[in-house]
Amino acid sequence: MSSRAKLVRWDELALEKVTEMISRKVVTGEREMLAQIYLKKGCVVPMHSHESEQITYVLQGALRFLIDGEHITVREGEVLLIPSWVEHQAEALDDTFELDVFSPIRQDWIDKTDTYFHNEPVKAEDTQ
Repeated sequence: MSSRAKLVRWDELALEKVTEMISRKVVTGEREMLAQIYLKKGCVVPMHSHESEQITYVLQGALRFLIDGEHITVREGEVLLIPSWVEHQAEALDDTFELDVFSPIRQDWIDKTDTYFHNEPVKAEDTQ
């Protein structure tokens, strides 16, 4: 474990292509993870849950989340807090750039076992 501070420059990190519609850059500490996420309009992150608390801050664009059967739209300048183990899905209403903070870190992202990105999304008619 390092107790030294570390400077990271976003523009020096490689952009990871998760799918054709979503890319990310990730900075990971021992207990927290910060990710820049780029979603193309129409991208759907399928229903999933994880141990990590998630804070999503939309910098550009808009995301429509499906949580507990309710749609929550998060627009530029807004922040959504998602507790641990709460199932959620997100759809990019526009080309969207956002920051996600996770605690604890998303080990599935580090291990590349985050296969839920390739699952079928929940259809709108299934949630009514």
